[in-house]
Amino acid sequence: MESKNRSILLVSRPKGMPIQDNFKLIEEPLPSIRDGEVLVETIYLSVDPYMRGRMRGIKTYTSPYNLNEVLTGGVVGRIVESKNKRFEIGDIIEGRLGWSDYSVSNGRNIRKVNPNLAPITTALGVVGMPGLTAYFGLLDIGKPKSGETVVVSGAAGAVGTVVGQIAKNKGCRVIGIAGSEEKNEYLEKELGFDATINYKEENLREALKDKCPDGVDIYFDNVGGVVTDHVMYRLNFQARIIVCGQISEYNSEEQAVGPRVQRFLLNCSALMKAFIVSDYSERFSEGYQYLGDWVQQGKLKYRENIIEGLENAPNAFIGLFKGENIGKQLVRVKAE
Repeated sequence: MESKNRSILLVSRPKGMPIQDNFKLIEEPLPSIRDGEVLVETIYLSVDPYMRGRMRGIKTYTSPYNLNEVLTGGVVGRIVESKNKRFEIGDIIEGRLGWSDYSVSNGRNIRKVNPNLAPITTALGVVGMPGLTAYFGLLDIGKPKSGETVVVSGAAGAVGTVVGQIAKNKGCRVIGIAGSEEKNEYLEKELGFDATINYKEENLREALKDKCPDGVDIYFDNVGGVVTDHVMYRLNFQARIIVCGQISEYNSEEQAVGPRVQRFLLNCSALMKAFIVSDYSERFSEGYQYLGDWVQQGKLKYRENIIEGLENAPNAFIGLFKGENIGKQLVRVKAE
């Protein structure tokens, strides 16, 4: 075990697209632990779009990141020292920890991961927070029925890929919206989406009319912006719109102004509901069980884009907003 611990700090708040200068890599002595604590060696860390909102310095549904402090996010790691009876040296855990080689936890913000059930990376993806987001958002709010048409924006991301597959497993017709032919080919040929739209190349209004001739029953919105504006014109009676993310607007310094949605909702007697995955924290064990079973049964496929090295975590994060990833974006800090 090393004697030094590297960490990444947020040293300035991004203006628009984050840049390398917003982050700083530091080196400090290895932290020590007290009674009830564990020392976790980071194996993988997750980069997620919601983190951009925490960089603004404004409290929303969660506390903002403070400047000159270690960034935190999803981590899969190994217990290397323990003074907590619930955890033993060698246990693999997942939790919200620092962007560091090593982190200290009191055990309340981590859970054990069984490496025999699925690759440990899935605890940050398809059987982790993104998977839970897809599971509860689609099934609890969307309530899909066989034969319905489901449209997913940001369809090639960690959440969108799971949403589309669950909808297919429920007998729905699924249309994915993504930003490249490579992504759309993956959605159709490997994940079984019925059709896709390249929002960067196609006329959205015409493409949605062509791919959704019978309208849209469920829209899972990961993107917001003009993509969502166009989907509103295709809503069916009693459609359900699930607002999960607005990645198209996270780097905007001005309040976006677009079509007002109330008339679309009223005309269609539609439901539009936003949610945060932590709303369902009391049911997480249910979600983990179903998602894990579906992965083992081959009903949920996944792809991961893994960047090497803690020092490259800022680049991996910035890459989310450039559309560089298909599936889950991860950083490998240590070998498994």
